Amino acid sequence: MMKDTELNRRDVLKGAGGVGAAGMLGLAGCMGGGGGGSDAPVEVLHGWTGGDGATAAEALEEAFNEAHPDTELDMNPIGGGGNQNLDAVVANRLQNDNPPSSFANWPGPNLARYEGVLGDVSDLWDEAGFTDSHVDEAVDLHQYNGAFRAVPLGSHRLNCLFYNSAVVEEAGVDPESLTSAEDLLGALETVASETDKIPMTHGGSGTWTKAQLFGVMLLSTAGYDSYMSFVDGSPNRDDVVGALDALATVFENYINEDSASIGLTESNQNIIEGEAAFIHQGNWAAGAYRNAEGFDYNEDWGFKTFPGTEGMYTLHFDSFLYPSNNPSPEGTRTWLEFVGGPEAQIAFNQYKGSIPTRTDVDKSEFGPYLQETMDDFAAAEQRPPNIQHGLGISAEQRSQLNDVIASEFSGPYNVEAAADGIVDAVSN
Repeated sequence: MMKDTELNRRDVLKGAGGVGAAGMLGLAGCMGGGGGGSDAPVEVLHGWTGGDGATAAEALEEAFNEAHPDTELDMNPIGGGGNQNLDAVVANRLQNDNPPSSFANWPGPNLARYEGVLGDVSDLWDEAGFTDSHVDEAVDLHQYNGAFRAVPLGSHRLNCLFYNSAVVEEAGVDPESLTSAEDLLGALETVASETDKIPMTHGGSGTWTKAQLFGVMLLSTAGYDSYMSFVDGSPNRDDVVGALDALATVFENYINEDSASIGLTESNQNIIEGEAAFIHQGNWAAGAYRNAEGFDYNEDWGFKTFPGTEGMYTLHFDSFLYPSNNPSPEGTRTWLEFVGGPEAQIAFNQYKGSIPTRTDVDKSEFGPYLQETMDDFAAAEQRPPNIQHGLGISAEQRSQLNDVIASEFSGPYNVEAAADGIVDAVSN
């Protein structure tokens, strides 16, 4: 198997950010050289430390240990900051030629940040039959420089709008009637005027949630073609302004007062506890609701494709990457082959709110929401790549876009300045 052993430190650090206290804590006790023996533990780094993510990671670990009791697995969760701490720890480990066995991250353009430090697992894909058993987008996006560098675990959808059924009923809002961003804004105003609930809960303690909402609002207001021009490096500034105008209306009028100080988990609680009508998140939110006691789909909570994006499925993948100079090459290959297999994809995705990337998994293994999501994926007219999570734009572009949002669109909301900065960030 071909190995890429030459470290490219500049590329490793693209988009990773600095290493704060949490990142340094993640490094403590694990420094040292790579290249361990075949019986070395398989050390896997990931960022799923709470809520649905932690439950799904535990289920994945248990399934692997049951399937491979002779392979020692060391799952090492590093939370915080929408994977920022995980990215920083991984970057430092790779810089110091001390790679983990594998780490959770995103494929597509995001792989460029790890150029020179990822190994080639093309033969594993071939031997395991992954090119035939996974969806086409997974096959395409897990290759970089002519070789497979990672294996997918599941697919998240980004163009989602979730709601608390009792709150929207109290407001007299029919979510299924919302087919445009204008309709959504009208519904938020109705919730604000007819109830004492939060129209749209938002966890804004990090910029990634704003950037993610910008992406789906751009898709809603400007349409698929303009969105694809944006991710291809030719953004239409007027369309960017239109999306930001709609977002500014939401942020200035309809989100929770403590938005800046809470994260995703707390924001989801507002839906679960009946304190808010709507939330935009990827379908990992459904994982949180699935794991909440007495909170049932189509009774207590519901789902609507984000208004204006009907017929689309905004792609996001959870994947595990293969570092070169691997400390446990045989065990890591066992891990990756398991990750791409049906047992892992059932164990993990049923709790995470995502769907398998394999095409041969029985839908009956999943609840009604995920079954509907699988049907939506199969029927989607377009599957645009997400902006915030690695598939649509590069890590460097994403970092610049988030910097613009932090400086110009975190209150007050300077639409014109933010539009200029975002256009500059992604333009070729």
